Amino acid sequence: MDKLLLIDDEADVQYSFRRIFDTPEVELTTASSGEEALKLIPKLKPDLVIMDVRMGGMSGLETLRRLRDADAKLPVIMMTAYGTTQTAIEAMKLGAYDYLLKPFDVPRLKRIVADAFQAVRAMRQVVSYQPLLDSEDYALGILGRSEGMQEVFKTIGQVAASDATVLITGESGTGKELVARAIYHHSGRSGRPFLAINCAALPENLLESELFGHEKGAFTGASAQRIGKFEQCDGGTLFLDEIGDMSPATQTKVLRVLQSGTFERVGGNEPIQVSVRIIAATNQSLEDAVAARQFREDLFYRLNVVRIRIPPLRERREDVGLLVNYFLKRFAEGKRASPKSVPPEVLAALERYAWPGNVRELENVVQRATVLAKGRVILLSDLPPEIAGTRDAQRAESAVARAEAGERIAASAPDDPAGLARALFRWARQDAGRRVLPAVERELVVQALQETGGNQVRAAKLLGITRATLRKRIAKYQIQRGVSVR
Repeated sequence: MDKLLLIDDEADVQYSFRRIFDTPEVELTTASSGEEALKLIPKLKPDLVIMDVRMGGMSGLETLRRLRDADAKLPVIMMTAYGTTQTAIEAMKLGAYDYLLKPFDVPRLKRIVADAFQAVRAMRQVVSYQPLLDSEDYALGILGRSEGMQEVFKTIGQVAASDATVLITGESGTGKELVARAIYHHSGRSGRPFLAINCAALPENLLESELFGHEKGAFTGASAQRIGKFEQCDGGTLFLDEIGDMSPATQTKVLRVLQSGTFERVGGNEPIQVSVRIIAATNQSLEDAVAARQFREDLFYRLNVVRIRIPPLRERREDVGLLVNYFLKRFAEGKRASPKSVPPEVLAALERYAWPGNVRELENVVQRATVLAKGRVILLSDLPPEIAGTRDAQRAESAVARAEAGERIAASAPDDPAGLARALFRWARQDAGRRVLPAVERELVVQALQETGGNQVRAAKLLGITRATLRKRIAKYQIQRGVSVR
């Protein structure tokens, strides 16, 4: 359950928040002053604070200053009915997560609160990057004993302590965000915010607003000033996932931040200075995008200071068993049960598979097998057919059955060439996987033509095919006709 602390001296506002956040997912606590909140926070340990700027006693800005000194990672959303540009700037300088004007829009409030809770979870879940032993806690570890993953671990250790920009490359599902968070947690900025944004998930105008914020009236629907991720993340780390999908206009603004540390909100003209470390990730080839003029070359070189390539799972099959054990343990902990076991033949099948969806696909398969397994052991039958190898076996069995059916058809009408032709052609046409041997097919066509005196229309009907198909067969097998063709 997420803990939300509201600091506001107005009873009506407290009542409204109780109505808005009356859900099992959120535990709401209220305080009427900054002094009361500062005494309450050490015991409550909230995940998010929403606070009024103007209150009796200690002001909201002074309370914010003290909160940031005590815990720089605690997100604080400021709100007031007397919004001014100076107040917003001062609040963001002090490290506010966002800024709301009263009366607030309830859907927007809920969205900002949900985003803040998600950011808190990402910041508090420490990612380790050492290859874990069976006896160790697997929680949020990047696992791997393969040579490729050892290189990833080494690079994380070398780059974490610096402020260098990092570009993480790898296919979807390889764990790029986990690597980004490992760099953050082992960096000197771990006491400051970590925020992530998927550049492919938002349209161009919304992505620019998410990153840089916007001023009131900057575009249709911009009814209030919005603080972007760069401002929220000042002093911390910003993870830009799927950066290859970023539009050229947004690329230009990101390049400016990397070069000068400044940007302007959408619709604004006042430069804003920030100190943000950028970690970017992509599953595309940015070199190809640069060559195709779809990605700025200067931005590519700014991002590509240190590159970490995460190998796909098919290149590190020796890590499959380690990952399977990790997922089995995690799923068992969620149900408060002991992990299910995997016999050698099942593990061998998992290691043989190519895993186009990488670690994410393996996680889904293990979870599926855990649900479907009837006992304490996961069997081959609990795996998808393409992984267990049963799909190929089914195809082989089906081919044998089709061959046997063909033999039965041939044996059932040895003295009826026309009937045999019809049966075999119709049998073959029922499934695209069925084929009549060329020599047999040629003989059937010849017999059909002889049966009908060379009449292609009747011969095609006899065979159960079109006249055009029959003509192709005649040409293919160079069948000489001794009778006139009608």
